[in-house]
Amino acid sequence: MVEKNTDTYVRSLISKNLKRFRALQKISQLDLGLKAGLTHNFINDIENCKKGLSVKTIAKLCVALRIEPHELFLPENMTNNKTQIFLNEINNSIYKAVQEVTSQYLQGNGN
Repeated sequence: MVEKNTDTYVRSLISKNLKRFRALQKISQLDLGLKAGLTHNFINDIENCKKGLSVKTIAKLCVALRIEPHELFLPENMTNNKTQIFLNEINNSIYKAVQEVTSQYLQGNGN
């Protein structure tokens, strides 16, 4: 196992996350490259841990994938937990809003 916080570890995280986000959006390396203004060969090199990334390249990839930059650096289990927490918050907000509207509607019809 690669020691955390090394160059190799960070490249590995970015590589796995880039592949995962690309797969979730069902886009090819070529499509991602076109959206980000990069070549598909460069995307392939990133995904295979052969190339490092500049901040500018990270920004391009994040814009193309519609993700926040920090998401490329999170281990997959943390990203999944974060996503689940976010979805739970949305569900709770929707539930509360529906309850409020329903309550107001019922009070309005009762008069």
